[in-house]
Amino acid sequence: MNNEPAELSIIVPVFNERGNVDELLSSLEKNLAGLNWEVIFVDDDSPDDTAAHVRQHGRRNPRVRCIQRLGRRGLSAACIEGMLASSAPYLAVMDGDLQHDESLLPQMLAMLKRDNLDIVVGSRYVAGGSAAGLNVDRAVISRLATRLSRRFIPEELRDPMSGFFMLRREVFDDNVRNLSGFGFKILLDIFASAKRELNFVELPFEFRDRRAGQSKLDNQVAWDFFMLLADKLFGRVIPVRFLSFLVVGGSGVFVHMAVLTVLIKVVALSFFWSQAAATVVAMTSNYALNNIITYRDLQLRGIDWLRGWLTFSLACSIGAVANIGIADYLFRMDTSWPVAGIAGVLVGAVWNYVITRAYTWKVGAPARR
Repeated sequence: MNNEPAELSIIVPVFNERGNVDELLSSLEKNLAGLNWEVIFVDDDSPDDTAAHVRQHGRRNPRVRCIQRLGRRGLSAACIEGMLASSAPYLAVMDGDLQHDESLLPQMLAMLKRDNLDIVVGSRYVAGGSAAGLNVDRAVISRLATRLSRRFIPEELRDPMSGFFMLRREVFDDNVRNLSGFGFKILLDIFASAKRELNFVELPFEFRDRRAGQSKLDNQVAWDFFMLLADKLFGRVIPVRFLSFLVVGGSGVFVHMAVLTVLIKVVALSFFWSQAAATVVAMTSNYALNNIITYRDLQLRGIDWLRGWLTFSLACSIGAVANIGIADYLFRMDTSWPVAGIAGVLVGAVWNYVITRAYTWKVGAPARR
């Protein structure tokens, strides 16, 4: 390796991919011979010590870098952090599970340098491509997500769900502040966030079988995907986390009424104590769901979970007082009771969201495990 700065940075988001690192690095060395490149593994604190294994390689090979994220999760966010940590004029994204085709990287780079292109996409759905490595469930999800995302992407783009692509640095820099960072499909986010129409081409590749580790796509990918679409639709007006917060809050109403019904009808507890218990259970349910869904990337665990529950409960208690106070005031000012009630709910919801965002999950600061 010479002392020239890297022309190409390959961003590889990983989680429990220790068993794939050696083979991936060997393939990159073989296919990128003669080029100035680096690879940045972005590890979400894998329990299998993927980060430590990558650092062992980094001590022997300066091309290899590692970013270890603590208390944060998410493929798109990991890709964004990796690209921000690079100064290379060309950026590639690929998975660490050996399902993408590293041999296409030199061709992608040559096309970006030679042609008037912003991005080159490795595609499973153009002639010559194959999604053979996708299991049935993931194939169905991929096709459905492609259909749902059509409003935000060019009609000609056949594989917006691809996790394998290369783009010019300036394209990323021009649009990074518009990226949502939600979910697992950064390519869709880039196309949906672009300030102008992007020039692109798709190269066919065969999506291979996974060699080691487990898929990073869990049972929340659908929610993350819908949050990304919601952010593109409403994000400039209403924060998408707030929408999620409202949905979770709505579920708390059903939890509250279910517990209240059981305690009164079955346990025969007094209304006062039944209402108090139902309130605590619903508040705890809302907190737990928000921790898993709304603030998944800042999820609290262990002693931090208890601390978060206390701050959440306190904030929501104050929010309830504000809800009642505003609604009562408006009703006394001859506002119709439905409008007064809705106004109270909105004031309470906004208060709860703002305060818990600042003190419970502390958005903007790294979460602790």
